[in-house]
Amino acid sequence: MSNENAILNAEELDDLDEDLSYLEELEEELQEQLDFEISEFEFIKKEKEKIGSPEALGETIKGVIWEQVMNQVAIVAGEDFIKENGGMTLDLRDEAHIQTTENFENGKIAKHNTEIDYQERFDEWQSNFQKNEDGSIKTDRTGKKILTKESRDYYDEGREKGSKTVHKDHTISVGEITRDSEAATHMSKEEKKKFANSEKNLNDLDASANMSKGDKKMDEWLDSERNGEKPAERFNLNEEELREKDKIAREEYEKKKAEGKKKSIEAGKKSQREEAFRIGGKALRTAIVSLLAELLKNIISKLVKWFRSGKRNFKTLVKYIKEAISLFLDKIKTHIVNAGSGVITTIASSIFGPIVGIFKKLWMILKKGWKSLKEAFNFMRNPENRKKPIGVILLEVGKIVIASLSAIGAIVLGEVIEKALMTVPFLVIEIPLLGSLANILGIFIGASISGIIGAIAINYIQKKLEKKLKNEATIKQIEKGNEILVAQAKIQKVSEQKLVFTKMQTASNIKNRHDKLSEYIEENEKDIKEKEKGLKIELEEYIENSNKNLNDYIEENTIIITNEEIEEQKKKDEEFDEIDSLLNGILD
Repeated sequence: MSNENAILNAEELDDLDEDLSYLEELEEELQEQLDFEISEFEFIKKEKEKIGSPEALGETIKGVIWEQVMNQVAIVAGEDFIKENGGMTLDLRDEAHIQTTENFENGKIAKHNTEIDYQERFDEWQSNFQKNEDGSIKTDRTGKKILTKESRDYYDEGREKGSKTVHKDHTISVGEITRDSEAATHMSKEEKKKFANSEKNLNDLDASANMSKGDKKMDEWLDSERNGEKPAERFNLNEEELREKDKIAREEYEKKKAEGKKKSIEAGKKSQREEAFRIGGKALRTAIVSLLAELLKNIISKLVKWFRSGKRNFKTLVKYIKEAISLFLDKIKTHIVNAGSGVITTIASSIFGPIVGIFKKLWMILKKGWKSLKEAFNFMRNPENRKKPIGVILLEVGKIVIASLSAIGAIVLGEVIEKALMTVPFLVIEIPLLGSLANILGIFIGASISGIIGAIAINYIQKKLEKKLKNEATIKQIEKGNEILVAQAKIQKVSEQKLVFTKMQTASNIKNRHDKLSEYIEENEKDIKEKEKGLKIELEEYIENSNKNLNDYIEENTIIITNEEIEEQKKKDEEFDEIDSLLNGILD
């Protein structure tokens, strides 16, 4: 490329155009690769932050404990409840019933909601996008999801389309509606179509302008330029009117989405109530489950606090657990208004005694349960498992540890605590399908204790691996950073190559224009000289002819007078003068 300004012939220019097209495609592919590498880098960075994080551990343990509680409740409730509940165990959390847009985007579906089939909505939404081989959604260079060709067919069925010259344009395009995760979450397929083809969104628009707009937002399209002209100028449109129509359509669109969101919340709450009543006990059972969830929250909060404290021993652990249960009992005081303070005191003394003794036993079980810890340790050392997110690894390890302790921690402990609580008359009350309050509390506290023991084990393993995992995460960050630098270098190299080719093409274009101009000037100069020569000859001929004609005219019209004639004329003049004098004298 030393001679970048070399003159290229037609064949070489064609080759250059092909090279430029190839470089543009290559640059686009490299940019997509760079975007992917950057997203991977951010993921690795976030995962590194979770290593050794008590908060991350707390979230994992909460999930493990809740799973244990739900499993035990399902066993007690029996197969009848599971069948009646669509094959699902009890789950009254908001995310299990009330679908949020964020969870919907991430494929986390509120499957316990019996009012709206969000899984069907999610599958229908995903079917509108083109997919890569790995199942991810294809996007263009701006990050916009690429739709399938069939994605708008449903919206076009039975709607007015206008004429050849004036189309019926979706002010908010079908593409925008289809990509909108909020609309996909909270509006049914029929509701989206009804809005898309409504009077407020379907408006007349010049056919050429409509094709130019495509699925762009109205403001984005109106603000764009082509050859220095905006769409309103190119297509002779009333820009102010179009923006007003867009404003009206968007207000209606947001209104419909808000209504859909309200329906989602109402449907979720209704589904929650129905599932709560389905398990039996109605208001009492709902209060108990909410209290148990509060206890779970308190235990996890105190457990994370214990992990962060400087003194991590059995005595301080019991202290933190007591604080969590005390908060739980305060909650019971708030909700069970008919229970006297004496009953609460009896419950407290009945709970604290068994728990301390049980923890002493389980502390010994943890020391002897090296087999389960070894399995967990081997799982985390497995290179294949290291590729998994830290939350998944901790969850799996938690399951391994909990599995070895569940028989003792969830069943035996539940029975022991239940027997201790059965001495309190208030807790003998039976709830349909679930059993007694003592049984419910026994199950929950037993599972919670098992989860706490599992948390201690996981924390122990995590501390052993924390440094190594962080080093590996750092290495991955560096490697990924290097990959990003390589991708950026490739893009820069391609851009430089494109610049060289573009300069060559520009130089050749300029040279071609100069050559054409030179040819034009040369042809015109030659033509001017020939015309000048012809005019000169014509002028000379004209002058020659004019002189000749003038001479001929002079010769024909010239009068020759001799001296004698002149003298004779003088005499005549003198005679006339004399006669004139005589006449004048007579007259006087």
